[in-house]
Amino acid sequence: MKKYMTLLYWSPRILGILSILFISMFALDAFEPGILLWQQLVHFAMHLIPSLLLAAMLFVAWRWEQIGGWLFLLTGIGFAPFIFMHNYDMNQSIWISLSIILVINFPFIITGLLFLLHDNFSQKFTSQQHGMGNR
Repeated sequence: MKKYMTLLYWSPRILGILSILFISMFALDAFEPGILLWQQLVHFAMHLIPSLLLAAMLFVAWRWEQIGGWLFLLTGIGFAPFIFMHNYDMNQSIWISLSIILVINFPFIITGLLFLLHDNFSQKFTSQQHGMGNR
């Protein structure tokens, strides 16, 4: 049971970090020829704002799993329609837009669910260790 709890503890944290790094890669499109370096750096910083907000959510989730789990879950679900419509307007394809939702939003939904799952199991595991499991 301890190995399972350790895996359940680290899975959402690692997935959250990897997902934030993936989202951060999109900020690199701020660098393009023909624009002054300081303008590129300003654009880069602006493109990193979502990653910084997600990192703040991960910080909250690391300490308060239930709150962070709901934040990740609601972020993944809540932004899906906006990302879908943005991509549909660009490519006019439902399937491409859905696949983009799957790649971008699904990891945050899974991260949120894993944080909530670990919080739920750790509370049950702790109460069973203290003899309160059958009450």
